[in-house]
Amino acid sequence: MKIALVGATGLVGSVMRKVLEERGFQHAELIPAASEKSVGKKITFAGKELTIVSVADAIAAKPTFAIFSAGSSASLKYAPQFAKVGCTVIDNSSAWRNNEEIPLVVPEINIDSVKPEDHIIANPNCSTIQMVLALAPLHQKYTIRRVVVSTYQSVTGTGMKAVQQLLAERENKPCEKVYPYEIDLNVLPHGGNFEPNGYTSEEMKLLNETRKILSDKKINVTATVVRVPVIGGHSESVNVEFEHEYDMMELLELLQKMPGIKLLDNPDQNEYPMPRFAKDKDEVFVGRIRRDESQPKTLNMWIVADNLRKGAATNAIQIMEKLIEKRGL
Repeated sequence: MKIALVGATGLVGSVMRKVLEERGFQHAELIPAASEKSVGKKITFAGKELTIVSVADAIAAKPTFAIFSAGSSASLKYAPQFAKVGCTVIDNSSAWRNNEEIPLVVPEINIDSVKPEDHIIANPNCSTIQMVLALAPLHQKYTIRRVVVSTYQSVTGTGMKAVQQLLAERENKPCEKVYPYEIDLNVLPHGGNFEPNGYTSEEMKLLNETRKILSDKKINVTATVVRVPVIGGHSESVNVEFEHEYDMMELLELLQKMPGIKLLDNPDQNEYPMPRFAKDKDEVFVGRIRRDESQPKTLNMWIVADNLRKGAATNAIQIMEKLIEKRGL
């Protein structure tokens, strides 16, 4: 099987290579592609040295799958070209997520939304993936009316230059700034670009993508996205109001049975999800689960995941795995 990896040299691309190796694709023919300035550079995959090729060369190779982590403009330009040669594209950017014709997929929830003729599939935003994985079984049982979410997002969600900024500031060294203010010893209530309604693009993703993945436009979501000086792992404080009353023991059982979810909720022993625990893991960790005593039918949760793995690379590769199985490849 040929798998093209577009954006192979980036932060997410390097994690994708690692996850592909871990999940049994080390014998696949990997075609690493990147921008022209990276063509000819070497990377390693499954103990072999590979040469970065141009995106045009990757298209000419007619891979079975192309996994994109190269930004929206590259996805808009090249994904249709891969699709035209019969390749299935799994795109990690925001380019296709709001397109009604393109499925937006978290495999544990809605892999069946992918039809045989679909050749472009959108991978959701990292913060959305971890939240909807916990919300999906609860929505199915109790029907969600409203979600209030505040995120505590790692600098790795912005990219390698953000990590470099944080580390340089910590050592009091000059650096290129990708944030408008210092991130070390600080908290920025600013993720993405500000929209005319006062929300940021990252905040609007949580609304639009949640509705699309859960197939319910009536779910109300309001979000505040915050960038914190953490390297790896997004955290979310989530308040959920249901249409129907819930039983706490039943609710916990629903979460325990949900594939990809790991409960870590033992406050007596100071056990709760943290980025430190989620690092390099594919599970979404849920804890601090408690009834909202200020109003009925409402729940509080704390959700943490490694944003580079389940929030990006792992989810994309899980989509590919499910399609291989569904399509008998």
